[in-house]
Amino acid sequence: MSNEQIFNTHLNNSSPTILIVDDEPDIIELLELTLARMGMQVFSAKSIHDAKILLQSHQFQLCFTDMRLPDGEGLDLVKYITSHSSNLPVAVITAYGTAENAVAALKAGAFDYLSKPVSLKQLRDLVKSALNLPLINNESISQIQSNQRALLGKSQPMHQLRTIIDKLSRSQASVYIYGESGSGKELAARMIHEKSARHKQAFIAVNCGAIPENLMESEFFGYKKGAFTGADKDHDGFFLAADGGTLFLDEVADLPLAMQVKLLRVIQEKQVRRIGDTQEKNIDVRIISATHKKLSSCVEAGQFRQDLYYRLNVIELNMPALREMKEDIPLIAEKILAKLCQEASRPICTFTKDALAILVKYDYPGNVRELENILERTLAFSSNLQIDKEELQLLNKEISQNTDNLPTIDSDHGLPLQDFLDKLEKDSIVKALNQSRYNRTKAAKILGITVRSLRYRMERLGLNEAK
Repeated sequence: MSNEQIFNTHLNNSSPTILIVDDEPDIIELLELTLARMGMQVFSAKSIHDAKILLQSHQFQLCFTDMRLPDGEGLDLVKYITSHSSNLPVAVITAYGTAENAVAALKAGAFDYLSKPVSLKQLRDLVKSALNLPLINNESISQIQSNQRALLGKSQPMHQLRTIIDKLSRSQASVYIYGESGSGKELAARMIHEKSARHKQAFIAVNCGAIPENLMESEFFGYKKGAFTGADKDHDGFFLAADGGTLFLDEVADLPLAMQVKLLRVIQEKQVRRIGDTQEKNIDVRIISATHKKLSSCVEAGQFRQDLYYRLNVIELNMPALREMKEDIPLIAEKILAKLCQEASRPICTFTKDALAILVKYDYPGNVRELENILERTLAFSSNLQIDKEELQLLNKEISQNTDNLPTIDSDHGLPLQDFLDKLEKDSIVKALNQSRYNRTKAAKILGITVRSLRYRMERLGLNEAK
């Protein structure tokens, strides 16, 4: 049956239509037979030129392309489809041992890849995943923006971040997210998952630094009942729990080297064996990892395996710091404040212009997480419907109000930054209390803060006990 006859037949049913671009008759025949048994309609083209003609005249749900074609590289076709048909997932077929080509294709926007000789199971799994991809549309993007406060904003860094997330969600590639603490790495990973073909399956988040080393193997890989003392029932572990979905490895740099070896094998073989089990189980898991450290620096220092690094860091996503998108701070702060008010069952509060100016000026070493903590403290000590600058519970308001008058930190202090800031705040409060003869109302006026705020700071710094 010709391609045109197949297309006319497809108009009368709802079977997915797939395009195969390859010049090897054996590969085309294998894919056609397998896909036909899955109920698919199949078109085939032997060159990029023929493929483009079909792409312009027909609508497909999935495309397979070889990496080497008579009139060009499969990578060129991937780029063409990515720019002209963003909703069409494309998978590349690579020769054995050419992993670098597959990585290049994934970075160019390919959904996934198959290695020759083609595994029929991997082919079927790939097709099922690709057909589950949600369509790209502005409505879904806006909905996610409204739900994910850390990814709100109209700044250039945030716009670029959302664009990259959209592209990564159309791929099966492993993603490594780098960013400072509190910058929203897990939220970005969840967005990639929720907009991907795996969105109906589990998203399992794991903090690698929070698991005791002696429990890591059982927590990651699971165990059979009776495998060791205390194993009173079967336990699947993180990999099996995430089968078909996404496994998010936060602070992956904290994994000990012995565990890194075992993790690498599972990722390579796509199989996991529970402790005490004799059989390995096949798994289909997408790995997204994250750290606040530079993973490449950990590799250079011998703290992280290079082979695992290349498996995890197929595509890198960098999270912008909050101080790099100051124009977004008012919007983010207002959304957080509204959420906190709602959770506290109180009327929605707003900020004065002066309060917003202070919030924009602050540098937020802890990023969005620190902003949320500041507003949570502020709300706890304020009963007003409008938050003014005097009520903001910054750890050191002098830093945000007058950065030009900051004392310098020299080597004689020998203190971590937070300890140094606490010392500055404590000295300022003690000085104001001495000037006011320990009249807290007068001391608060000298410091430019509320009495309630002064009490909170004194309690936090241990000054009540000192008095």
